Formats: sequence, C-alpha cells, structure tokens
Amino acid sequence: MSTVSRWLRGPWADPIASGLLIVVAAIISLSAGVNPFGAGHHEISFSLEGPTALIISDLFMIAAALVAGIPIILKAVRALMVRTIAIDLLVSIAAIGALIIGEYWEAAAVTFLFAIGHAFEAGTMNRTRSALAELVAVAPDVAVVMREGAQVEISAAQVQPEETVLVKNGAKVPVDGIVIGGTGALDEAPITGESIPVEKTVGDQVFAGTISGGGILQVRATGIGADTTLARIIHRVEEAQDAKARTQSFMERFSSWYTPGIILLALIAGLVTGNVVLALTLLVIGCPGALVISIPVAIVAGIGRGARDGILIKGGEFLENSAKISAVALDKTGTLTEGRPYLTDVTILDPALDCSDVLGWAARAEAGSEHPLARPIIEAAAAEGLPTDGLPEATEPVPGKGIVATLDGHRVTVGNLPLLDLEAITDDHGGSAEVDRLAGLGRTPMVVTLDGSVIGVVAVADKLRTDAKEMISRLHDNGVKKVVMLTGDTRRVAEAVAADVGVDEVRAELLPEDKLTVVQQLQSEGYTLAMVGDGVNDAPALATADIGVAMGAAGTGVAIETADIALMKDDLLKLPQAIGLARSTISVMRQNIAIALITVVALLAGVVTGGVTMAIGMLVHEASVLLVIVNAMRLMRRREQAGSRPVGSVDDRTPQAVGASQTV
Repeated sequence: MSTVSRWLRGPWADPIASGLLIVVAAIISLSAGVNPFGAGHHEISFSLEGPTALIISDLFMIAAALVAGIPIILKAVRALMVRTIAIDLLVSIAAIGALIIGEYWEAAAVTFLFAIGHAFEAGTMNRTRSALAELVAVAPDVAVVMREGAQVEISAAQVQPEETVLVKNGAKVPVDGIVIGGTGALDEAPITGESIPVEKTVGDQVFAGTISGGGILQVRATGIGADTTLARIIHRVEEAQDAKARTQSFMERFSSWYTPGIILLALIAGLVTGNVVLALTLLVIGCPGALVISIPVAIVAGIGRGARDGILIKGGEFLENSAKISAVALDKTGTLTEGRPYLTDVTILDPALDCSDVLGWAARAEAGSEHPLARPIIEAAAAEGLPTDGLPEATEPVPGKGIVATLDGHRVTVGNLPLLDLEAITDDHGGSAEVDRLAGLGRTPMVVTLDGSVIGVVAVADKLRTDAKEMISRLHDNGVKKVVMLTGDTRRVAEAVAADVGVDEVRAELLPEDKLTVVQQLQSEGYTLAMVGDGVNDAPALATADIGVAMGAAGTGVAIETADIALMKDDLLKLPQAIGLARSTISVMRQNIAIALITVVALLAGVVTGGVTMAIGMLVHEASVLLVIVNAMRLMRRREQAGSRPVGSVDDRTPQAVGASQTV
C-alpha cells in the first residue's frame, strides 16, 4: 500500500490519472463508432446509437487535459511571476488553444505526454542523485559508548568528543576517531570508494559511516556530528550536484531567449497562414526540454559516479574544467613517493673505521637535528643496536648545508659537499665521487666527517609509490600532454626519480613560493593545469592552478572543503580516473545537446512538409528527453577500477643489514 501511496503522491500521479481518463474517453468514443484520435470526430467502420456518448467522450478528454495541464499552467504562471518564460508556457498556450478550437484529443495528448516527461525527469534526477542518498543512508543512527565502565547505547549525535566508542561486528562506526584498542576490518567504500575491507588496529584512523566486517574496536572520538568526514562529504556532494557548469548556464540563458522566440514564430505563422493548428503545433515541437535537461542530468550523474568511487568534484564548472586538463603538476614528496625516507647506503671512506662507526657518529650527531632526514638515520642506527640516546654537547644547524655537532669532545658534521668547504676540508677521500654516484641513483647523500676528516657517506631515499609509473602512463592515455614534477630536492635526485616514473619535465630545488611561479608559467604557455599537493605548503599553487587536487583527503576536512577535486583515498590511480570521468561526462553532454538540436530541426521540417501533429510532435519531443536521460545514465555504471599494480620495481626497496659500502 505504501508503494501505491508514493505513486499517487509522486510525479506520476498526474500522468496516470490523465492517461486513465484518455483511455475511458477512447472506449466511449469507439462505442459510438467514432475515431477518438482524429482532428474532430470521424466515423469508423461500425456505428452505435448514442450521440450523447460523443459529448461524454469529449468531456473525458477535456478532463484528461486539465488533470495533466493544470500543474503545467501553474508552473508557467509561477515562472512568469519571476519574469521567466519557461517551457511550460509553450505547452500551456498550445493546450489551451487546442481546447478552444475543439482539438480535445490533441490537448489531452500534449499535456499527458509532457506530464510523463516531467515524471521521467524527476525520477532520473533522483536516480542520478542516488550517490548522495546512499551517503545519507550510511550515516549512523546509534552508538555504543563506555560510560562509568558500562556500555551505553545512545544516539550518534549524543557522543561527546574524546569518549570511547565500541564498534562491534556489523555495526556502523558512528564517529571519526582513533583506534585505542582491539582489531577489526572496516568497509570504507562509502568514504574512499575502496571495495576491499581495511584492517584496523591501535593507532589507526577510522571514519563515521564505515561498517565493521569483523572484530571489535575501541575508538576515541575525535569528530562527531557535522565534524565527521562523512558529513563533510555529504555537504560537498550536495553543493556540487547543484552547482552549474558554464555550458549549463549558457544553455539556460539561450533558453530564456529561445522560448520567447518560439512563441513569436508561432504567432507570426498563425497570422500569416491563418492556420491556428499550425501555430499551436509549432509551440509544441519547439519545446527545448531535451536541450535544457541534457546538461544537468549528465553533471549530476558524473558527480554522483565520482562520489561513489571516492572522487569528490566541487561542481559542474570544475567537472567541465577537469575535462580540459592538458598538464598536471605533481609534488614529489608524499605524492610520487611515500613521504617516509629511509637509510639506503653507508659508505666507508676511512679504512680504520667500519660501517657501524660511520652510522653511529652520524646518528648521534643527527639526534640534535630537526631535519626530516635525521629520523631515518637515527632509526637505522637503533635497528643495528647502536647507541642513539642522549643529545650532543653542542649542536649547530647550518641552513641548506647540514649540521655540526660536538660529541665526547669530537667535532662531527653531517651534510652536503658545501659544508666541507665551510669546514675548510680539502681532502674528501673520494667523497665527491660517492656523492655523485648516489645522487645519480635518486638518493640523497650526506658526507660524515670526524674531527676535520671525511670518514664516510650516508644516503637516504624516499621510496617511490608502486603505482606512480602507471599513474603517469594513465594520465597520458587520458589526454594529458605534460606531467611536471615539482620538488625541493637537488636536480640529480629529482631527475633520477623522474626517469623511473616517466614524468615529462622536472623542476627541482624549488622553494614553496617557486611552485606558484611554475604554475603561472605553465598556464601562460596555454596549458589547463591541475596541481596535486597536500593543501598546506602548496596552498598558493593549488589556488592558482585551474584545478587544485587534494589526495588522501579522507582525513583532512580542510582539503574536502577547499580542493576543486578531493581524492578521498591516498591512491595515485584515482587522479587519471577523475580526469577520465570528467572527459566522459563532457562527451555525454555534447551528445545530449546534439540529440536535442537534431530532434527540434527534424520536427520543424516535419511541420513544414506536413504530417507532424501536436500529439506526434510532443511524442517525439518526449522520446528525445528519454534518450537524453538514458544516455546520461550510462555515467552511473561503475567504471573500471585501478586494477593490479606493478611490484618489484627498481625503487621497491626495503632496508637490509648495514655493512661497509653497502646498500641499506
């Protein structure tokens, strides 16, 4: 019964009622021996008594026209009140005119078919917005929290920050938070688009709306209610699906001139020919319904498809711009690489020492450094059981060169070759050659000295992501002409990384503000540029680029709100997938526009040559609307996912044991 009620209250109520009235009218008319679908009443092969039946049949046709037509007229009036001439006005004038001249079947048919078209459009927009509905559906309703040592079930909205929430098998995670106890597998598809459950343990981040597939987790709440990642995604998708592309805005402006033009054309045709039916027919076949719906239905479908796959696109304008992307600028650290450097090499240049000595002196000196490359050296020394506790007696950072430390009365330096010049060390014991060799391998070398003598070289590297090379290849396949790598590393290291992944251009030794200059330069060369960054250091470049892309944005509320495209999962292959989706959506938009224009031209030709009535014109018009809808719905099909990723590449390295002149 609920299904029937929904139909009666929904957009299908008017066309169903109108259709039933038309059927009743046709049956009564046929019983009287009259063709109900002609211009006026024409006797057919059999005849029954009862001329009153013809009047009753006409009344049913008029009723059918009114049931379907009154809502259309009301919409037209409301539009006129805000000084808008809408498509509904064309149909309203045509239907009223048909009733006045006695073309009751034509009036009923036109309004009935137009009402069906409205119902299909409403249903389709709801279907294309299903990604948003699915996100709302996964929002959790209840939470189990620990209060005074007992499990208490409360509304998810009542969870307090820092409270401990229990997530049991099959339950939805009600908050964003950090796992503080237990293990389990979570389905994160609503957030990241990842179909494979993710194992969670202590210290891992979890998101509201994800679903437990096993185990039990204790979660410390860090984000509740509107502050959860899921709530931000819902808000962003809702806004994005309502945002208009430039093409859509143009079409709406075009329609605002086109519709009055059709009314004027019909008026002139009626006055010149004296044929009222011709004028009314022109009004019907000139309806630009398929043209108006062609773009929004494609945009909503494309954005909805992206949301399901963990790709948030800010709106129609950004979807349209993404399809034009011809160059992509990528930050190296944390984008092409994992952002977690590790020790790769320890080379001995003093034969009186061994590998442990060189690494030990370097690690103890770096213990007083805040440089990010200090951590991998210290961690590698600790893994070898070398002493790393305590701080040097004195530490002097040398910006851009390295560090100078005093250890047990010894002067130790760790840094680049210019630091040797600063220390007035002229004999590097072959250190320069070793630095060149390691830099050529894509590693960052640092020379270690002890009391003014070079004792060795240590090198660190940030491991390349296994899918970096495939991502570059897919970008090229999706029409991107140039991929540029931006980094603050030395040119030798940057070029080695670039050679491994296949980027087209390297910009090395950049300061954060230099990236903005590179973005502006690429734009001045005529490229439509997408900039991929972390949204913090790269904020100026991201804002200036035609499209700013934030990767791994699931845990970053700022990135979700500010990026033009937010890739929820830290997956490089989502970037070419996003560009491919944008290009597919724009292609569908163009196809829909072509379908709409061809239909209008064909119908106009049919009216001029004869044979196209109001009913036939509206039938073809609504058929074109359906065709446009079906074409856009193709975007809702799941796109090919990332697929397999290459392993065992040149940079797929893991730390080994430390030894003389060894790769770690």
